[in-house]
Amino acid sequence: MARLADYFIVVGYDHEKTAGPTEGLGKIIQRFPQKDWEDTPFPQGIELFCQPGGWQLSKERKQPTFFVVVLTDIDSERHYCSCLTFYEAEINLQGTKEIEGEEESGLIPPAEVFAPKSLVLVSRLDYPEIFRACLGLIYTVYVDSLNVSLETLIANLCSCLVPASGGSQKLFSLGAGDRQLIQTPLHDSLPVTGTSVALLFQQLGIQNVLSLFCAVLTENKVLFHSASFQRLSDACRALESLMFPLKYSYPYIPILPAQLLEVLSSPTPFIIGVHSVFRNDIHELLDVIIADLDGGTIKIPECIHLSQLPEPLLHQTQMALSLVLHPDLETADYAFPPPRTALSHSKMLDKEVRAIFLRLFAQLFQGYRSCLQLIRIHAEPVIHFHKAAFLGQRGLIENDFLTKVLNGMAFAGFVSERGPPFRTCDLFDELVAFEVERIKAEEGNPPKMIKHVRELAEQLFKNENPNPHIAFQKVPRPTEGSHLRVHILPFPRINEGRVQELLQEGLARSQGAPPATRGDKKCVVPAGPPVVSIMEKGSTVFNSAQRLEVVRNCISFIFENKFLETEKTLPAALRALKGKAARHCLTQELGQHVKENRAILDHQQFDYIVRMMNCALQDCSSSEEYSIAAALLPLTTAFYRKLAPGVSQFAYTCVQDHPIWTNQQFWETTFYSNVQNQVRSLYLTAKDDNHAVQLKQKEKTPADQDKTAMDLAAEQLRLWPTLNKQTQQELVQNEESTVFSQAIHFANLMVYLLVPLDTSKNKLLRTSATGDWESGSNSIVTNSIAGSVAESYDTESGFEDSENNDVANAVVRFITRFIDKVCTESGVTQDHIKGLHCMIPGIVAMHIETLEAVHRESRRLPPIQKPKILRPTLLPGEEFVCEGLRVLLDPDGREEATGGLLGGPHILPAEGALFLTTYRIIFKGTPHDQLVGEQTVIRSFPIASVTKEKKISIQNQLQQSMQEGLQISSATFQLIKVAFDEEVSPEVVEIFKKQLMKFRYPQSIFSTFAFAAGQTAPQIILPKQKEKNTSFRTFSKSIVKGAKRAGKMTIGRQYLLKKKTGTIVEERGNRPGWNEDDDISVSDDSELHTSGTLKASEKSTMEQLVERACFRDYQRLGLGTISANSSRSKTEYLRITALNRMYSLCRSYPGLLVVPQSVQDSSLQRVARCYRHNRLPVVCWKNTKNSTLLLRSGGFHGKSVVGLFKSQNTHPTAPASLESSSSIEQEKYLQALLNVISVHCKMNGSNTLTVSPTIALSPGVWASLRSSNRFINTQTPFIDVGARLAGKDNTPPYSSSSFLQSQLLRRQAALYIFGEKSQLRGFKLDFALNCEFVPVEFSDIRQTKASFKKLMRACVPSTIPTDSEATFLKALGESEWFPQLHRIMQLGVIISELLENGSSVMVCLEDGWDITAQVVSLVQLLSDPFYRTLEGFRMLVEKEWLSFGHKFSQRSNLTLNCQGSGFAPVFLQFLDCVHQIHNQYPTEFEFNQYYLKFLAFHHISNRFKTFLLDSDYERLEHGTLFEDKGDKHAKKGICIWDCIEKMHKRSPIFFNYLYAPTEIEALKPNVNMSSLKKWDYYVEEILATGPSYDWTMVPAKCSVSEENDQTDGSVSQTKRKIVWPCYDDVKKIQPDAITSLLNEIERLESKLNQSPERWQLLWERVKTNLKDDTRQDNLRRHPSGSSGMMSPNLHSYQKRSLLEIPDSGLGEEQSSSISPSNGVDRRTTTLYNHFTSKNDENRSFEGTLYKRGALLKGWKPRWFVLDVTKHQLRYYDSGEDTSCKGHIDLAEVETVIPASPTIGAPKHASEKAFFDLKTNKRVYNFCAQDAQSAQQWMDRIQSCISDA
Repeated sequence: MARLADYFIVVGYDHEKTAGPTEGLGKIIQRFPQKDWEDTPFPQGIELFCQPGGWQLSKERKQPTFFVVVLTDIDSERHYCSCLTFYEAEINLQGTKEIEGEEESGLIPPAEVFAPKSLVLVSRLDYPEIFRACLGLIYTVYVDSLNVSLETLIANLCSCLVPASGGSQKLFSLGAGDRQLIQTPLHDSLPVTGTSVALLFQQLGIQNVLSLFCAVLTENKVLFHSASFQRLSDACRALESLMFPLKYSYPYIPILPAQLLEVLSSPTPFIIGVHSVFRNDIHELLDVIIADLDGGTIKIPECIHLSQLPEPLLHQTQMALSLVLHPDLETADYAFPPPRTALSHSKMLDKEVRAIFLRLFAQLFQGYRSCLQLIRIHAEPVIHFHKAAFLGQRGLIENDFLTKVLNGMAFAGFVSERGPPFRTCDLFDELVAFEVERIKAEEGNPPKMIKHVRELAEQLFKNENPNPHIAFQKVPRPTEGSHLRVHILPFPRINEGRVQELLQEGLARSQGAPPATRGDKKCVVPAGPPVVSIMEKGSTVFNSAQRLEVVRNCISFIFENKFLETEKTLPAALRALKGKAARHCLTQELGQHVKENRAILDHQQFDYIVRMMNCALQDCSSSEEYSIAAALLPLTTAFYRKLAPGVSQFAYTCVQDHPIWTNQQFWETTFYSNVQNQVRSLYLTAKDDNHAVQLKQKEKTPADQDKTAMDLAAEQLRLWPTLNKQTQQELVQNEESTVFSQAIHFANLMVYLLVPLDTSKNKLLRTSATGDWESGSNSIVTNSIAGSVAESYDTESGFEDSENNDVANAVVRFITRFIDKVCTESGVTQDHIKGLHCMIPGIVAMHIETLEAVHRESRRLPPIQKPKILRPTLLPGEEFVCEGLRVLLDPDGREEATGGLLGGPHILPAEGALFLTTYRIIFKGTPHDQLVGEQTVIRSFPIASVTKEKKISIQNQLQQSMQEGLQISSATFQLIKVAFDEEVSPEVVEIFKKQLMKFRYPQSIFSTFAFAAGQTAPQIILPKQKEKNTSFRTFSKSIVKGAKRAGKMTIGRQYLLKKKTGTIVEERGNRPGWNEDDDISVSDDSELHTSGTLKASEKSTMEQLVERACFRDYQRLGLGTISANSSRSKTEYLRITALNRMYSLCRSYPGLLVVPQSVQDSSLQRVARCYRHNRLPVVCWKNTKNSTLLLRSGGFHGKSVVGLFKSQNTHPTAPASLESSSSIEQEKYLQALLNVISVHCKMNGSNTLTVSPTIALSPGVWASLRSSNRFINTQTPFIDVGARLAGKDNTPPYSSSSFLQSQLLRRQAALYIFGEKSQLRGFKLDFALNCEFVPVEFSDIRQTKASFKKLMRACVPSTIPTDSEATFLKALGESEWFPQLHRIMQLGVIISELLENGSSVMVCLEDGWDITAQVVSLVQLLSDPFYRTLEGFRMLVEKEWLSFGHKFSQRSNLTLNCQGSGFAPVFLQFLDCVHQIHNQYPTEFEFNQYYLKFLAFHHISNRFKTFLLDSDYERLEHGTLFEDKGDKHAKKGICIWDCIEKMHKRSPIFFNYLYAPTEIEALKPNVNMSSLKKWDYYVEEILATGPSYDWTMVPAKCSVSEENDQTDGSVSQTKRKIVWPCYDDVKKIQPDAITSLLNEIERLESKLNQSPERWQLLWERVKTNLKDDTRQDNLRRHPSGSSGMMSPNLHSYQKRSLLEIPDSGLGEEQSSSISPSNGVDRRTTTLYNHFTSKNDENRSFEGTLYKRGALLKGWKPRWFVLDVTKHQLRYYDSGEDTSCKGHIDLAEVETVIPASPTIGAPKHASEKAFFDLKTNKRVYNFCAQDAQSAQQWMDRIQSCISDA
C-alpha cells in the first residue's frame, strides 16, 4: 500500500521579497504534515513550480487553473505535484489610488489587485484526475463556504492509502459528500497515458513525432513549448511512454519555471517543457530540438544530425501510423468511398499508436536475449550485452541509429532490468519472444497488421481500465462563476494541531487493516528466437558452399603435406576468406587438428596456417562481430613449430599485427562469453553430481546438454531463496573463483598477443594513434597512453633497456585496465584483483625473455624462397638510380587484372621489385597467383609525370609482415601501389623518395632525361631559375648585369650585341607596383630597332627563324613576305614582321609574326601594350578558299577598375596620354585588320559577307550566336550573348532592340572577336566597324585541374570503392571532364563554321596560351585537311603550341619553381578533342589514335626536349631552339618529331590505314555530350611490357619468331592467341589483313634473299595499282577514288605492325610472283568489296559521263549515279564529291536514244558513245567514255524506266 498524498501545501504571494521590478516570489504558507515522512523527503523549490511563469499580481480575477509538475529527487524517484491556483484579493495593496473625499456610505470598494495562491498536493503516485478532484473539492469547500471543516479534508487526504498495482480498485471519500474511486493499472511496468499520445500526434503530426522519438532515443535534447502547462505535461508524458520498454534516465522536467531557464544550457540530454512566453529566450539554443505544440512544428538545428530509424522499419512505422491516424487516406480516391470510417475514440486511438511503437521495439530488439552474456548468477545476476554481435547479426553495423541506442543510458537500464532470466514478465517480453515472426509476416498486409495493432491496443487499454463497470463517482464542483464574486474572504489559515490529530487517527485505523499487497509473480523469461538480419538475406549468399570447399581442401592439403596443391589453392582460399562463412569454416577446420590444446607443425605448414589466420583476421574490423578473432584466439596458442631444442614458436607471434588485439571491447566481450561458458559448465556438472545416483538407471537426459546459461540461471534464481546461508555462500565463492581463473587465463593470452616478437617495435604505441584501443571501451581511465608511457620509464635502474621497458609498461597498463574493469563488473573481490595486478608485470617480463630466444632462433631460419628479382630493360641512355626494392604490387582499384567481373587470371597482386631510373619508375615482377605461371608483370611511368606520392600502410593478404607501403600516381593514368618487403628498411625507402623528388624536379632542363640521357652534361651556366609563375623581372636584371660584366650576352649562342641591349631587356622591371603576372613590354620607343635592315649578328637568327614551322606554314598559306615596314607591294595586304626576332615585342610569341601590311612596326609596341603579356592579335591561319583569317591574341587589358589601377601604377613617369594613345593604336590596329579582311573578301570574288548567314551554318548555332537580347542555354551553353555590342550604351540611336535585331540580321560581321565576358565593358567598338564581340564562358585552369584530379580518381581509384553505387561511369560523369571537352569542341566548331561562311575570327581568351591554343588549333584541324596529316599535325603543334608559347613546363608541373601549382592538362584536353573528332571521322586523318596517345604520354615524360620549356624565347635562352650544325659538343637532346619520323619510316605504327581524305569543307563533328566517347588512353594498361609508348622506341629487335617457326614448310599450327584484359597489348595482337600481307611480302623477300622494300613505297604502289584497276573496270566504285582499298570502314586498330621493317634501303624490284598487280590487290579488293561506305547512298550504277551544259556552255565531265530506289539520276562534280549537284527524275524521262556528236564534244570520244535523254521538260545530251559504256548506261536507264 502507498500513501495517496505525501504532502499538502498552501503557497502564497510573498510581500517581503521580490525577484525583480515586475516579478514577485512565492512562499510556503502552510504544509501538512509538518514533519517530513521518513521514506519521502519534502520537495525543495515547490514555490517556483507552482507559478512556472513567475509570481505576478493581476488586475482581474482569473479562472482557477490546474496542472501537474513532475519533480525528480536525488534517488531519481519522481514526485507528482498537482497545483490548483486561484486568485484572491490582496488586502494590503488595495489603497493604491487615493480616494478623494471618502464615500460616506461606508461600503468597502471592490478589490483592484489580486494575488495568486496555490494548493499543492505532492504524491509519488501518478493519478492526475484524482488529484484534480481532491484539490477541486478543497477549493469548492472554501469558495462556496460549505459546512465541512478543511482540517478533516486535509487529514483524510494525507492518511488515504492506495493499493499497489494489480488492477485493484479503492473507493474513498474525503468527507465532503464525495465518492471517489482509484483504479490501479494491471502492470506497474506499462506506462499509463490516458489520451496524451493521441493528442501529441494530433498536435505535431506523424513525421515530427517520429523525429522527436528518434531524437530522444539517440540522446538529443528535446524542448516543448506551449501556452498550456497541462499540454506540456501531457506531451512529455506521451513522448516518454513511446520509448517503452526503455526508460528515460536523463532530466525530465515537463514544466520548467522561469527562474530555472539556465537548466536548458546543461550538457546532458533532457526532455523539458517551457511556457510559450519564453519562446524568444530559447531560440539561441544551438543544440536543442524545439517542438512548438501549439503551432505543430519542430525545429532541428543544423548542427544536429538526427539518425533515422533503419529501413524498412521506418517505412513500416509511418505506414502503420498513417493507417491508424488517417484511416480515410486509403479510400480517399475511391469512386464510391465507403461511409466514413470513424476514428477509434481517443483513449483507444492512444493505445493503438502505442501498440505500433511497441511492435517497432519488438522488431528492433528482436533476439536481444541471445546476445546477453551472463557473467554471474549469485548473489545478484550480472549481465553484459554483446553489442557488436547484435549489430553484426542484425546487419546494422553501418546504421548509426541502433548503434546510438545501444550505447545509450536507456539501453543500459533495459539490459540490467530485463536481462535477468527469472523475473516478472510483461507485454513486451511476450511480444519480442513470440510475435516477431507474425509482425514480419504482416508487413505487406495492412488489414492483418491493423488487427494485431488493435489486439495489442486492447491489452494496453485493459491495463489502464481493467474493470469496465466503474462505480459511480461524485465530487461536488464549485458553482459557476464563483471565482468572480466580489467579496470572497482569503483562504483561511488551517488549524495545524487539529490536522495532526486527525491524521494520527486515520493512520492508526489503516494500520489495523491487513495489507492488501499482491506479490508479483516471477517466471522464467521466454528466450525467443535468435537474432536475424533486419533485411531479407537474398543476395548475400554467393556460391558460399563452393568457397567453403576451397578452404577445407586447402587446409587438408596443408596437413597432408601436399605443398604443390596447397600453392595452387592457397590464393583462392585466401580470397574466399573475405566471406564470413569461410572464416568460421577456417576456425572449425583448424580446431579439428588440435589435439589436447597443442599441435606441432613443420615450417612450411606453420607459414601457411599463419597466412590463413592473418587473412581471416584482416577483415575482422573492430565493428564487426568479434567471433572470428575470439575463435582463433585459442588456436594461436595451440599451433607451434620447433625452432631449436627447447625453443618453440607459437602462431600468436605471427598474427599480432591486427588492430583487433588492441581493442579493449573485443577482449571484454570475449572474456564475458568465456566466463558464461564456464559458469554454465559449473552448474551443469553440479547438476550431474546431484543426479548421479538416479542417472545410473536412466540414460543421461539430453535436455541438460541443450540448456543455455540463461536457462540454468533462471533455474538457479528460482531456487536461491530456498537455499540455506551456507549453500548460498558456497555458490557465490565457486562463481567468483571461476571468473578469477578466467581473468588469469586472459591476462596470459593478452600478454601473448600484445608483446611483439621483436620487442624493439612497440606495437601498442604504434596503433594507439588510431585511438582504437584507448577509446574502445567505456573505460574510466582516460589518460593517454603516450603520456603514461613517457612517465613510466624506469628511471631508477639507469642501464635498463628503456625500449623493452616501454613495451612492457604499455602492455602492463593495458592489461591492468582490462582486469580492473572486468573483475569489478563481475564482482571479484578486491584482494583477488590486487593479487592479479601484482602478477601481471612478472608474466610480461617472463614472456619477453622467452620471446628473445624465439626471435633469435626465428631469424636463423632459412628465408622463404622469394621470387628472383627481374631487372627491367632500359632505354638507351637510361640508368638505374636506385637498385630494386623488393615489393608487392597491389591492384590499383581497377577491376582488370584482379580477375574481377571480367574474369581472367589474377595478375595482381604481383611480387617483384621497384626500380628508379633516370627516366622512369618501374615495377617488374611476377603474379602472386600460382595459376598464372611464368608471366612477367611490368608497370612503369616517367618520373616527370608523377603527380602525387604518399605513404600508405597496406593490409597485406600474402605476407603478414609487409605493412609499410608507397602509392605513387602519375599523370599518364598509372598508379603504382606497393607494399615493401620486410627486408626493405625505412631508411632505404626514404632514400628512394628523396631520389624520386630530385629527379622529379630537376635543377635545370639539362638535367632532364631528354638531355642527360647517357651523356655527362657539360657545365652550362644558366640564368637563374625564374620565380614561380614569373615575370621576367629578376631574370632580365640578372641578364643585364651579366651582359654588362661580360660585355656580351648569351642567347642560345653568343651573339655580340651592340650597346642597345633594349631589344631584350626591359626597363620596366624595377618600376614599383608592376603586376607579377604580366610579362614586361618594352616601354621606351627610342630604344627599338625600327629599321628594316638587319645587323650582321642577327642574320643567322633570321636564317634559323625562317626554318621554323611557323614561317613554313605562313608560306604555305600565303600570308605575305618578310618585311619590316609598310612599303608594300600592290597585292599583299599582310606581311611577316621580324620585329620580334629577338623576342623584344612579346616574350611568349614566335620570332616571326603576321600583321597587316599597313601597320608600322613602331606602332606594334603600343598595340601590344593593350593585351595581356603583350600578346597582340596576329594572324595564324588563312582559309585558302575564301581568304577569311583566324587571329589569336591574349585577353585585353580592359578599362575596368583593375585596368585603371594598373595604368596608374604602371606609368608613374609616363605621360598621361600614353595609355589613351595605345588604346587609340589598338583601334587603329583593329581597323587595319578589318581593312585587310574586307579586301580579302572582295578579292575572293563574291562578297560573302552579304550572304544571308543562316544558309550554311548548322541550324541553331548561328541563332544562338546572334540572338541579341536573351541568354541562350540550349545549343551553346557557354556563349552568353547578352547586350551584344558593348558600344551600344554610348550610341543612343541604336538602342531600341528591334532596330538592333534588324541591323544584326541584315549583315554578318566581317570579324567576330571571341573574348571573355569580363572584357565586354572595357572593349569599345565603333558600330561602324564591321565587327562583333562574342562573350564566351570557359573553364579556367583551376577547374581544369580539379576536373583532371577527379578524372584520375575515376580511372585509377587506388582502392576498389566500397559503395556499390560508386561506379566508374558515375565517377567519370562527376569529374566534369566531358563538359569541358564539349565546350572547347563547340567553340571550335562554331568558329570553323564562321570562317567557312566568310567571317574572320579573332580569339582572345585568358592569357592567350591555354584555351586560346586549344580552340585555335582545333579550328585549324577542322578546317584544313593539311593539319590532319602527320606532317601537318606536327606543324600545327609546333606553331600554335610551342611557338605561340603554351607553358608546357608550368602546366605539366615539370620544373622546380612550379612545384606546387599542380598538373593542368591543357594539351591533353586538346588531344582528347582530336581523338573525339578522329572517332567520328576515321578516314580523314593520316595518323592513327596511337599517335595521339604517344603525344599524350610524351608531352609530360621529359623523354624529348620538344616540350620542355614555356616559349621559343626560353628555348633560345637555353640554346635548344635551333639544331646546332657546327658545334659537336652542344647538348643535343632528342626531338620527338625526329623520333616519330624514324619510327614511321620503319613501320606503319602511326599510320591510319583508313586514311582516305575526301576534299570537302570543314569537318563538323557532333559535339553533344552523348557523342563524346571515353578515350581508352585513360584506362588501358599493358602489364606485359609496361606502357607501349616507351617500348616501341627500344631499337627494334622485332618479333618475327612466329613467322620464322613456320619457314621449314611444316604444317602451320593454329595462330590463335589468348588475350588477357589489362595484360596484353590487345591492339597489337588483333589480326589485321594489311599488316599480315606486308609481313608476308617481307618474309617472301627474305626467302629470295632480296633486301626488303620499305612499307610506304609498297603501300603507295598497291594504292596506285588498285586505282588503275578500278578505273579499268568502271563498275564497282570505291567512293574515295584514290584509295578504294582503304576506304571501307575498317577497324581503326591495326595501327602497329607486328613487325618493324628494318631500315635497309629500298632493295631491288620484287619478283613477279608476288608483284602487287596480280597478287595483293586482287586479294585485298575481294577482301573489302563487301564493305559499303557511308557515302554509297543506294548506287545501282555509276561512272563518268560528259554532259552538255545549257546553251553556249561546253561539255563537262560529271560523275553520274543511277539510283533505282530513289528513282533518279544524280550527278556530282567528281567521284569524291559527297554533295549532289543536281538530279534528273526518272519519272519524267520519256526516251533514251543514241545520238550523234555535236559541236564542242570531247575530242577522243567515239561517235557511238553519245546518247540523249528526253524528259518532258528538256533534252539532256550525254557522252560516255566509249560505245560499250554508252550502251550500258542506256540499258540501265531503260530498265529503270520500264520497271517503273
